[in-house]
Amino acid sequence: MSDTPHTDDTSTVTLTFRRQTFTVKPGMTVRAAIQKCDLNPETTLATRGGQLITDEVLLQPGDQIKLIATISGG
Repeated sequence: MSDTPHTDDTSTVTLTFRRQTFTVKPGMTVRAAIQKCDLNPETTLATRGGQLITDEVLLQPGDQIKLIATISGG
């Protein structure tokens, strides 16, 4: 994982959360990648190409994932 800006390297996965960019290796689940970025997978949604993806989806080389914080109230 790094906080370096995204390059067009298709051998990595880029995750963007607010103004932060993280790079992880492909082959891990969305949930594992969120955890590796020190974020809470229980309060974070992931999208790829504008489509919501679930925690168990395996990340592919070149994926660009947008992470979105969820808000709940009572």
